[in-house]
Amino acid sequence: MAEPLLKVKNLRQHFKISRSFTVKAVNGVSFEVNAGETYGLVGESGSGKTTIGRSIIRLYNPTGGEIIFNGRKISGSLSDKTRRMLRKNMQMIFQDPMSSLNPRKKVGDIIAEGLDIHKLYQNLKERNEIISEILKKVGLSPAHAERYPQQFSGGQRQRVGIARALVMNPKLIIADECISALDVSIQAQVVNLMKDIQDETNCAYLFIAHDLSMVKYISDRIGVLHKGYLVETGLTQEIFSNPAHPYTQSLLSAVPQPNPRVEKQRQLINYNAENINYENSTMQQLSETHFVLK
Repeated sequence: MAEPLLKVKNLRQHFKISRSFTVKAVNGVSFEVNAGETYGLVGESGSGKTTIGRSIIRLYNPTGGEIIFNGRKISGSLSDKTRRMLRKNMQMIFQDPMSSLNPRKKVGDIIAEGLDIHKLYQNLKERNEIISEILKKVGLSPAHAERYPQQFSGGQRQRVGIARALVMNPKLIIADECISALDVSIQAQVVNLMKDIQDETNCAYLFIAHDLSMVKYISDRIGVLHKGYLVETGLTQEIFSNPAHPYTQSLLSAVPQPNPRVEKQRQLINYNAENINYENSTMQQLSETHFVLK
């Protein structure tokens, strides 16, 4: 079998708040992402999903663990050569499409920023052609390159964010809650666009979200996060049809059903995790954690 595109081994990300208090946002998370697949990270707010994405792309310096991307170690100190490889082959789509786009720059300049830094074109004509092509690919007009972000709707701004990530032709895209701020109909358009682009370019996605139905639709494999720990991982169908961990069962029980009769009989699982110490517990103990039906 081919080597995974991304290997995350025992990743830890801690934030020191004061001398006596440290937030342990991520604790010993390990998973792999293969080329051309979508790996979904799910969990409630504060579980560490976004922190993992930012640590992998090195917006944060990991406290511990090892990250191997495209055959190179990208945790620890980075050489200039490794940093350039990372920036060219890994991109991120941020959650808020407005705050992640510079309001003082035109859309064309925002999209081409990576091209300018890495000098990936021969002349201005080629630069404009690349911008026009990527705008068409995400469903926008080449004329939109001369507009500013505030002149677009939320869905259009997110398409600009996708275009900015895709223009580098990356091998891995980290999509951090990239549809959560959009209307449901726009969410479907953006996710279908991402799937079409993946089929065309064979890029991999690390899809971070809390919308389980959307994660089920787009992901090949899923990892479930809770309190900074990866409590369960597996194929999407396996996770949804036979969840092993009580926390996963609790998450899935909260998903509304489109059938009114089934929805009326749906039982919510209340996962009691107040006193759990994942660090000193075995997986068997965790799987036997108390949970009740409501």
